[in-house]
Amino acid sequence: MSDFDYDLFVIGAGSGGVRAARTAAALGARVAVAEERYLGGTCVNVGCVPKKLYSYAAHFHDAFDDSAGFGWTLPAAPRFDWATLRDNKVSEIKRLNAIYERLLDEAGVRLITGRARVMDAHHVEVAGERLSAEKILIAVGGWPWVPDFPGNEHVVTSNEVFDLARFPERFLVLGGGYIAVEFAGIFNGLGSQTHLVYRRDLFLRGFDREVREFTRDEMAKKGVQLHFEANIERIDQAEDGLAVTLTSGERLEVDAVLAATGRRPHLTELGLEALGVELTESGHLRVNERHETSVPSILALGDVSGGPELTPVALAEAMQLVQHHFGDTAPAPLDYERIPTAVFCHPNIATVGLSEEVARERLGAIRVYRTDFRPLKHTLSGSPERCLMKLVVDDASDVVVGAHMVGEEAGEIIQGIAIAVRAGLTKADFDATVGIHPTGAEEFVTLRTPSRR
Repeated sequence: MSDFDYDLFVIGAGSGGVRAARTAAALGARVAVAEERYLGGTCVNVGCVPKKLYSYAAHFHDAFDDSAGFGWTLPAAPRFDWATLRDNKVSEIKRLNAIYERLLDEAGVRLITGRARVMDAHHVEVAGERLSAEKILIAVGGWPWVPDFPGNEHVVTSNEVFDLARFPERFLVLGGGYIAVEFAGIFNGLGSQTHLVYRRDLFLRGFDREVREFTRDEMAKKGVQLHFEANIERIDQAEDGLAVTLTSGERLEVDAVLAATGRRPHLTELGLEALGVELTESGHLRVNERHETSVPSILALGDVSGGPELTPVALAEAMQLVQHHFGDTAPAPLDYERIPTAVFCHPNIATVGLSEEVARERLGAIRVYRTDFRPLKHTLSGSPERCLMKLVVDDASDVVVGAHMVGEEAGEIIQGIAIAVRAGLTKADFDATVGIHPTGAEEFVTLRTPSRR
């Protein structure tokens, strides 16, 4: 038994922090967690979970239209009620918050409500208490960042957009990342006249170029009005909403503006500056393979440490961290390159491994297999929506190094494909796999002719 009050003190009860706390406690560590806002962090409260629920809601718009071709006649025009969705979401989040609290309690982890401050390498202050810990884990996640321009006080961020008092009939999203593209699709699907404004020529930088272009075209077909190579110059209060002036000179009148312009580590008032904890150029906590910062007793994981800002990554890092510091053997390093991810825009995007551009630059000789088609469902629905599927193959080894999809349930499909890519399976392995017919997913094992090299 050490001389400290706790073996591990966790600041932040998000997915990573809670997983680290519970896992360490299961190995016999004395653990406490401090959380100032809500249990479950960004993902549960203002991220993955409510976003996916709203995405489901938005998809019903297309489903109602599609049903006519299958013989369904709705008795009246479908009507969307924002308050019902919003309030049902609130109830579900409260249920999840309670589950997180119960998990910590059952694990024997002490939960303290408040914003903890690190006093030195082994002490924190929170809720009027000064406590000591052998290890202090920073798992506070990120916080939305809003650019500086006249009228930026009128915008909302992803923290507030789920709980708007009134449904915005006219909606504008500023940004070009996951959050921006997802919410443009969500509000368009729910019935808003939706604009997306982005300063570059194409959104979702870092994704496969063909995937980005295909998604752009599909979103435009669904009615999202895209304004590339433009930014917000100013926002003014108008008689009936907000008047948004773009750098292109265009003026748009909307009811709400979502600034989805990035997230930054939520490190304010933690006291880390006084300890000289080293940051990266991007403002994240610099950590080594053991998730230690430049002060070895202070650890960090998840969005504050600069890796992929994904809940499963934080969970995996938590398991790694606990094994390093409280387990018997050092774990194998995480494979950050082959982490699957999805963008729940409309239609969905999912991807794992290398983009065509990165593969070509790194490997030289590659083969690209791709197809885009109108899914069987839409031969009767009448929808013009198309699906894209794509494999990137290392020509020398025949290993599939990347898989990409734009289409309905892309995340569900790529999750399975990710196992194959992670295992290093070859194109011959894909070819030898019998497809399930009739499905869209079978295209991944029936692509035979390279589209380009």
